[in-house]
Amino acid sequence: MEDGNIRGHMAPTLVSKLKIKNECVRVVLAETLCTFIMMVFGLGCVAQVITGNGFFGDFFSINVGFGLSVAMGVHVGGKVSGAHMNAAVSLTMCVFGNLRWKMLPLYVFAQFLGSFLAAGTIYLIYYDAIYHYCGGNFTVSGPKATAGIFATYPAPYISIYTGFFDQVLGTALLLLCLMALADQRNQPVVPGGEPVGVGLVVVLIGLSLGSNSGYPINPTRDLGPRVFTMMAGWGTEVFRAGNGWWWVPVVAPLIGGITGASIYKALIELHHPDPRITKIQSAEDPECVPLEKYKNGSADISV
Repeated sequence: MEDGNIRGHMAPTLVSKLKIKNECVRVVLAETLCTFIMMVFGLGCVAQVITGNGFFGDFFSINVGFGLSVAMGVHVGGKVSGAHMNAAVSLTMCVFGNLRWKMLPLYVFAQFLGSFLAAGTIYLIYYDAIYHYCGGNFTVSGPKATAGIFATYPAPYISIYTGFFDQVLGTALLLLCLMALADQRNQPVVPGGEPVGVGLVVVLIGLSLGSNSGYPINPTRDLGPRVFTMMAGWGTEVFRAGNGWWWVPVVAPLIGGITGASIYKALIELHHPDPRITKIQSAEDPECVPLEKYKNGSADISV
């Protein structure tokens, strides 16, 4: 009995010693893991479609797969790091005071690392399929190109200017919708439904704005796998392709994220009435009663 009691006391002590209490370390671990989860599922969907010649999915399945992978990433790290998984989101949070600036390099590093590791994982899992598909000729463009499994490249008919605006718009819509989902004084997502809400936004962006360049809308999601492919056999062509496209999904989403959040704040959030004033007006003026109360049959209006 004594031996059992000793072991019972040792277990909590060991767990407490292993527990990480430093906030920065916890954030890096959570952000790395949730980004890895998002990317390994998302890139896996792309690899399956390309190497399977369309037999194992299509453009629609990639969009749904990435949306679900984002939702799973939010579930994994949402309560620890916020599960940004996107440098544009992290930068926007810093600009509007929702994240300390000193945390930004940690978030970007974790997101880059998670994306890089996910690219390496998919490369190992699908290496045989990739080799069989392209005959061992790892190319960035052409009918058997495989670099697009990992990073995004523009369609042949897209100019750098159009692609840049495409990424600004896509990321602006992403951050605008995220701000709306989190706005507790508007129509926020139900508690616990954040992962699904965010995932659906990503699916919607992919289905409406995905054909031009694969909707990266995320600097670290694109740059990490691009660096990996350069090291894994595709060479420096991954940075020269598309007229030097690589910088567009790095810079444009940063601008788009701040733009989209600013638009939401300027047109919606800034004009929310003071809750105290609204409550007084509702008591004095029946016309100020919120529509929801009429729907619920709880408004008592005297005429």
